[in-house]
Amino acid sequence: MCSIARSRVLLTPKVIAPKQIIPGAVTSRWFSDEPKATKTPLFNLHTKYGGRVVDFAGFLLPVQYSDLSLSESHLFTRKSASIFDVSHMLQTNVRGKDCLSWFESICPVDLKGMKDGSSSLTVFLNDKGGIIDDLIVTKVNAETLYVVSNAGRMKEDKAHMSETSEIFRKKGNDVNVEFWETRERALIALQGPKAAAVLQSLTDIKLDDLTFMTSRLGKVAGVECRVTRCGYTGEDGVEISIPAASAEHVTEALLQSSDVKLAGLGARDSLRLEAGLCLYGNDIDESVTPVEANLTWLIAKRRRTDDNFPGSSIILRQIKEGVSKRRVGIKMETGPPARKSAVLKDAKTSETVGTVTSGCPAPSLGVNVAMGYVSESLKKAGTELLVNIRGKDIPCVVAKMPFVPSKYYIKK
Repeated sequence: MCSIARSRVLLTPKVIAPKQIIPGAVTSRWFSDEPKATKTPLFNLHTKYGGRVVDFAGFLLPVQYSDLSLSESHLFTRKSASIFDVSHMLQTNVRGKDCLSWFESICPVDLKGMKDGSSSLTVFLNDKGGIIDDLIVTKVNAETLYVVSNAGRMKEDKAHMSETSEIFRKKGNDVNVEFWETRERALIALQGPKAAAVLQSLTDIKLDDLTFMTSRLGKVAGVECRVTRCGYTGEDGVEISIPAASAEHVTEALLQSSDVKLAGLGARDSLRLEAGLCLYGNDIDESVTPVEANLTWLIAKRRRTDDNFPGSSIILRQIKEGVSKRRVGIKMETGPPARKSAVLKDAKTSETVGTVTSGCPAPSLGVNVAMGYVSESLKKAGTELLVNIRGKDIPCVVAKMPFVPSKYYIKK
C-alpha cells in the first residue's frame, strides 16, 4: 500500500498536458473523469521537468517525465533513487486519549502493542470482512496517530472515519479526526537503494536508526517534515510529509543529487506489481477479505484472540477453515501482458478457475507478471495455468510474490 494510490470505477484517462499518453502505462481504472481536478503543491515542478500530466483520481499527476521512458524510469528507481509525488493520498491526524481504541474498532491492527513512532499497514474492514481501504497508520504516541490512505477512496475513508469517530465520541470517548487537504500538505516518496544516502545529507534525522515502518519528525532541507521509512516499490525508501508551501523547495533540494530523478504513475505501478503490492480497486476491494487477498498477516495476533474487529467472525472462520479463492502471483514467459479481467484457466481442463486483477511487463525481469485470484486448490507456486488474452489461451504459471526481492531497511 501506501501508497499506495485508487478509485473503484473504471474511468477514461484524461490527458492534461501534453495531449498524449502511452497506452496501458497505468491501470485505467484509476483515472478520473471529474471536470475539475486538483493540482498538487508540486504541479508547477511537474510541468517544469516535462511531466506528462493526467487527471488521476481527481488530481493532476505525471504519468512519466520527458527524460526517461517508463521502463527506464522503473529501472533507474531499482538501481538509484526516484521521487514520486503522492500528495493525492489522504493524510489524516487523529488525537485524543481514546484514539487507539477507536482506530482498533475499525481495523485489525494492534496499535496498543506497537511502539511509539512505529507504523503498520492495515485495512479498514466492513461487517462482512471486506476491505474498505488499505492504509498505513503511524502510532506517534498513545494519544496521536498519523494515517495515510488512498486518494481514490478519499470520500469513503473520510465518511468512514468521521462517522465511526462521532459514534465513539457520543459514548464519552476522546477522539478527534483532522483531515489534511492537499493545499495544506504535500507528500513525496523517495524510493531506491540510494534514497537514504541522498536524504541523510539533507536531514537531521539519523536514518540508520529509522528502520522500515518507523516514522520521525525532523528537518529536511531546513523544513520540518514527517519522514516514514516505507514505500510502494519494494525498495528501501521513505515518504516525506511536507508543508505545501515548502514542497517544491524540499523536492528541488533532493533533485540536486545526480542519483535522484523524478518518476511518475507509470513506473510506480510496474514497481509495485513487481513487489507484489496490492492496488485498491484492482487487487482488493469490499468484496474481498484479507484472507482471500493473501493478507492474513494483517490480522494481528491479539486481535484474533480478542475477536472484536469488523467482520471478525467471518475472517477468523476463514483463517481456520480456509477459503475458496486466493490472490496469487502469475508469471508469463511469452505473449502480451495479461490485463485486468483476463480469464485464468486450468491448463489441463481449460476450465475457468480465476481472473487477473493486475498485470504488466516487468522491466526488472524481462517477462510479464500479473496478480489474480484462483481456486484455492491451484494456489501453489509452479501450478500451470492458461490466461486468455484477446481470445487466445497463453501459458502462465503461479509464482511466488514478490517477483523481485524486497529491499526494506530492517536491522537484525
